[in-house]
Amino acid sequence: MKLNFNEILFVDLHIHSRFSRACSTNITFENLVKWAKIKGLNLLGTGDFTHPLWLKEIKEKLREENGFYYLGDFPFIITGEISLVYTQTRGRRIHLVLLVPNIETAEKINLYLDTRGRRDYDGRPIFSIPGDEFVREMMKISEDIEIIPAHIWTPWFGIFGSMSGFDSLKECFKEQIENIHAIETGMSSDPEMNWRIKELGDKAIVSFSDAHSFWPFRLGREATIFQKADSYQEIINQIRNKTFIGTIETDPSYGKYHWDGHRNCNFSCSPEESRNLNGICPVCKKLLTIGVDNRVGQLASFPEGHKIENAKFFYEILPLQEIISLFLGTAIETKSCWNLYNSLIEIFGNEFNILLNVSREELEKKDVGEKLIDLILKNREGKIKIQPGYDGEYGKAMTGEMQEKLF
Repeated sequence: MKLNFNEILFVDLHIHSRFSRACSTNITFENLVKWAKIKGLNLLGTGDFTHPLWLKEIKEKLREENGFYYLGDFPFIITGEISLVYTQTRGRRIHLVLLVPNIETAEKINLYLDTRGRRDYDGRPIFSIPGDEFVREMMKISEDIEIIPAHIWTPWFGIFGSMSGFDSLKECFKEQIENIHAIETGMSSDPEMNWRIKELGDKAIVSFSDAHSFWPFRLGREATIFQKADSYQEIINQIRNKTFIGTIETDPSYGKYHWDGHRNCNFSCSPEESRNLNGICPVCKKLLTIGVDNRVGQLASFPEGHKIENAKFFYEILPLQEIISLFLGTAIETKSCWNLYNSLIEIFGNEFNILLNVSREELEKKDVGEKLIDLILKNREGKIKIQPGYDGEYGKAMTGEMQEKLF
C-alpha cells in the first residue's frame, strides 16, 4: 500500500514516562518530541497521566488545543496505563490503556483512583478493581474516555493471557463490553492472528509500542496510521468507527512471548511441540509459559488465514536499527550502528520514510549500498525471518545461512 505521508498521521498512544518502573530516567517531553520526529511519528500519548509529578509536567509544559496538548508544534493526547489485579473465579491481572479528552477529565479519574489506592509510586499503578466495574466508573466520568485492553495476549497481563487472563472480553467486561471499542495487538500478535477470534470481529485492532524509552527501536516500533486529524475527538471517532487506515506491526515472532518456553532453561518450542510435551518443560519438568501463538490457537473460532470483513491494512516491519544491526553484524546499541542510523536519517528525513516509502532508486542514488538496500526492502516485504521470542526473551532477526538453518 502506497501511503501519502501528507495526508496521514503515524500515532503511538501507549508509552510511559520516567516515573514508570523499568523506564529510562531520561524520558522528558523534549526527548520524546525529538525522537518521535526522527522516527516519523506525528502524534504521541503522554503516558502516565495518573502519576502526580508527570501530570504536573503535562500541565506546565503542554498547551491545549481541541484535546491535543502541544510542546511547540508537536501534539500529544493525554494517556495512561492502569493495571487491574483482582479475583474473579481465580486471580486476574489485566492492563488497560486509557485515552483521555482533557486535563479536567484526567483529574476526575485520579480523584476516583485515590478512593481505591495509591498512584504516586508508579506511572502504571495497580488497583484491585474488576474490569467491568472500572469501565462503568470511567463512563460515569466521561463517555469520551477510550479504554483499550493493552497487549491482549501477554501471558501475565493481557486480557487473553494464558496465565491470568480471560477466555473472552465478555467474561471480563460483562455488560460493559459495549464500551470497549478496540484492542491492542501487542508485539507477539498481529491483526491476522486476532481476526481468528470471533468476538473481535466488531472491534478495532490498533497497535502501539508500549515504549519504556524514547529510542526509535522502542518508540513507534508498533503504531497506528490515522487519517489527518486536529483534535482528540477526531482520533477517537476514527477508532470507534474503524475509519483509521491501518497499523504498523513487528513480526509477531519478534515479541517476547510468541512461543512457549522457559527463559531460565533456555528452552522454547512451537505450539505443536508444546502439545507433544503436554506443556511440560523437558529441562526443569515444570509447566511452560504458554505463549501467544499457542493461546490464539486455543481460543480461535476460525482457522489460520481467516480474514474479517473490512480488515485494515497492516505492515510487518522491524525497526531500522534492527536492520542496520543485521547488516553490520553488531548490537543495536553500538556506536557503528548509531552512526549509520543517524546518517540515513540525515539523508532521508525520518525512519518511517526509510522503512516504508523510499524507493530502491532513491536509496541507490545516495550510495546506501546494495546489501543494506536489500535488507531494507526485504524488511518492507516482511521477508526477514525471526527466531521466535518466548517467556520474556525478544525474538532474533536472522539472515542468510542462519535463516536456512532455522527454517
